Amino acid sequence: MKKIIILGATGFIGRNVAEFFSKKKGFKIYGTYFKSKKYINPNIKLIKCNLLNKFQVAKSIKNKDIVIMAAATTSGAKDIIERPYIHVTDNVIMNSIVTRAAFDLSIKHVIFLSCTVMYKSQKNKIKEIDFNLNKEIYPRYFGGAWMKIFSEKMCDFYSRFGRNKYTVIRHSNIYGPHDKFDLKKSHVFGATINKVLNSKNNKIKIWGDGKEKRDLLYIKDLLNFIYLSIKNQKSKFDIFNVGYGSSISINDLTRKIAKISKKKIFLKHDLTKKSLKTNVILDCKKSKKILGWKKRYTLDKGISETIKWYKKNIK
Repeated sequence: MKKIIILGATGFIGRNVAEFFSKKKGFKIYGTYFKSKKYINPNIKLIKCNLLNKFQVAKSIKNKDIVIMAAATTSGAKDIIERPYIHVTDNVIMNSIVTRAAFDLSIKHVIFLSCTVMYKSQKNKIKEIDFNLNKEIYPRYFGGAWMKIFSEKMCDFYSRFGRNKYTVIRHSNIYGPHDKFDLKKSHVFGATINKVLNSKNNKIKIWGDGKEKRDLLYIKDLLNFIYLSIKNQKSKFDIFNVGYGSSISINDLTRKIAKISKKKIFLKHDLTKKSLKTNVILDCKKSKKILGWKKRYTLDKGISETIKWYKKNIK
């Protein structure tokens, strides 16, 4: 029986990870929460923990076999544009404390949820080895990207002592149940679901021209990757791309969500608002070759399942 602790088990990805493994045989599941509301699941033991406190972190992860770092200060495009610094300080401190504590306590496997903000916007698919530290990072992602890069390097650093194993997941834009749908805090997918399903005049306002594209992956495909990394990763440290492998523009995403939800809409572009004009498409051949992972959900299927969950759970 392996003991897994999910740090940030009340967040979007963290809660999905906790619920996923709570249904799997051979695992005993723990999760941390702090400011978020605690939920009830008889198969998940939730522990209140301030991840900025190294003593609380050490106490929480002690005697666990696997630590999944899913906690982070996150928000949507508005904050990335206007207050990018809020995604840097607390996150880099939390990640540093967790990786050190996991090393000190000889945790067998640490899984770190990174992202793809360090990748340069381009039309071609990007492999893990394509990342070049000497190339300019997209200005609006500068702070967050270097925070993630530093955290990845800490995983690499501690792995070199041979005491434990580290998996770094550079995932694309994840969506699905338990996502943030609040227009002030959500990413583009959650915000678009909200706008379309709650539209009263059939007009959907989009920041900018809506031509920027996103690689969108349904949460269940990410959960399957995490499971396979636990089963199949042999190396002490590795970085994997995990994404859909193609991108869709914000305009086309909005139209697709409207079509699946059977709503008639008209797009209205606010060109006075700044948007994140990047396009990153992930090459995930390494994940398939080493771990046997591949996506199972089409974008249409993922959108359909998310809409069903939203209608049932969001008031």
